[in-house]
Amino acid sequence: MKKFVLDTSVFTNPDITQQFGEDDPTVFSNFLSLATKADAQFFMPSSAYQELKIMKGAGFFSSDFELTVHIRSPRKFNLLIPGFVLYDFIEEIRKRIDHGLRIAEEHLKLAGPNGGNPIPFDQLVNRLRNRYREALRQGILDSREDVDVILLAYELEGILVTADEGMKKWADKMGIEIMNAKFLRDCLKNLIKPEGSGEPVS
Repeated sequence: MKKFVLDTSVFTNPDITQQFGEDDPTVFSNFLSLATKADAQFFMPSSAYQELKIMKGAGFFSSDFELTVHIRSPRKFNLLIPGFVLYDFIEEIRKRIDHGLRIAEEHLKLAGPNGGNPIPFDQLVNRLRNRYREALRQGILDSREDVDVILLAYELEGILVTADEGMKKWADKMGIEIMNAKFLRDCLKNLIKPEGSGEPVS
């Protein structure tokens, strides 16, 4: 039986949720309808689940969701992570910090009296924030919730379902199977078998 580890982006990224419906209640209802019939198991770390409830509101969740999606944290103290993953992560962080410093220096020069670029200060600050955020956070694991999802997929030898490019990148480094979240609905439909048959529903 396949094991799917779900990231919050499955229920928050509009490019992903549209496969299940136009609004949140429809998205959750249609996902659960397929997931409960599919020959598969679904997991989400408790930290990611709490984040999802904050983003969507606890009112959208019911016992049906927790019966279908197993909420559990990875067993962090029992996991052995390849050392090269840590080395790669540290090297990535170092490069991003250097890049962030260069961006800050560039904008500091523009803000000075001899910057030669009359950009309003508030616009300059906003541009600095956007570029700095992109340099340091895009394409990397930047939260406890992201790490929990990765570790749980690694522990369970499950299939990671996410729209987060940073999570995909680091999951691939660790040998975790990844599924394009845009295909989740079709995948679930293919995993539904009619009663008395070993064949999936067409």
